[in-house]
Amino acid sequence: MDIQFAHLSKKFNNKVLFTDLNMVFIEGQINCIMGASGIGKTTIINILMGLVKPDTGKILGIQGKRIACVFQEDRLIEHWDAVKNVRLVCDKMVSTEVIKQDLIEVGLMEDRNKPVKNYSGGMRRRVAIVRAMLAKSDIVILDEPFKGFDETLKFQVINYVKQRAKGKTIIVVTHEKEEVQTLEANLITL
Repeated sequence: MDIQFAHLSKKFNNKVLFTDLNMVFIEGQINCIMGASGIGKTTIINILMGLVKPDTGKILGIQGKRIACVFQEDRLIEHWDAVKNVRLVCDKMVSTEVIKQDLIEVGLMEDRNKPVKNYSGGMRRRVAIVRAMLAKSDIVILDEPFKGFDETLKFQVINYVKQRAKGKTIIVVTHEKEEVQTLEANLITL
């Protein structure tokens, strides 16, 4: 079932972010949200995850769904290595070898066994992406996941996301039309 926002409104401290917002995220596809800074993209995904309540309206098609997310902050366990950070959200069906292979696919080869506190920002971001994509979930939300990557690395990680997206509803917040095109995504413009 598609996820539908029906007549959602939200304001913070008398600042209206959106009123009567209606949108559809297509089930089993990659969906991208684009819009100017401050328009409410992160608030929309926080509403999807139940972290923020809308003032009015309702969301259909999300009940009973498991959600994984890459926030703008990576939210990793600092003293654990990459494999342990990913393993935290995986069920027993995902082997350590699969986790290691997925980390290699996003360009993390030699450093997988170091604590993530020693990683660069881009390395941490890739661990967070692998963790979300391998989590036992129906929906994966990625908030500006490719920010700060060079073009080669961005293309590599986007291809990884596309490969792992099968069977899941993916929601990506982005500012880049090129990312939407490469992801072959359903575009939602705010």
